[in-house]
Amino acid sequence: MPLIYRAATAAAAAFCLLALTACDPQRISELKEGVSTEADVRDRFGAPENVWDEPGGARTFEYNRQPAGQVNYMITIGTDGRMVALRQVLTPENFARVLPGQRMDEVRRLLGKPAKATPYELKKETWADWRYLEAPNQAKVFTVVYGPDHVVLRTQTGADLDAPEFKGGK
Repeated sequence: MPLIYRAATAAAAAFCLLALTACDPQRISELKEGVSTEADVRDRFGAPENVWDEPGGARTFEYNRQPAGQVNYMITIGTDGRMVALRQVLTPENFARVLPGQRMDEVRRLLGKPAKATPYELKKETWADWRYLEAPNQAKVFTVVYGPDHVVLRTQTGADLDAPEFKGGK
């Protein structure tokens, strides 16, 4: 595949993802807790990235906006088929709930799919990054460092150096 074609395809994919993320506030405003149905959620957000079973029969749909976006949504559908909660989960409060000793799947359940995961073979660690915005408008990255057994060793937060404000001009 020619390089120009691959670059154009990557640019188109990035544009589509950014356009999708830009529409989220409109889609969210059209949904009402206790009123909107699973069909309403799927009409606005499409197929979820993952479906999590909840105690009592409810289900939570994961809508991932990583790596280009800075949010991940969890939308819970009750046993009656109506939306009971819509949450943006990449928050300092949720990051504080990630503790050493937790399993990778527990963190995924809490935060959704990361923007990227980087294995460091020599250190026997994997670093998973979630891009998010910190008030008022600072691009940040929350990183979870896992050991070889996929258990959290530590976490850290830093500036998102891949954010547009850290990129130079042409």
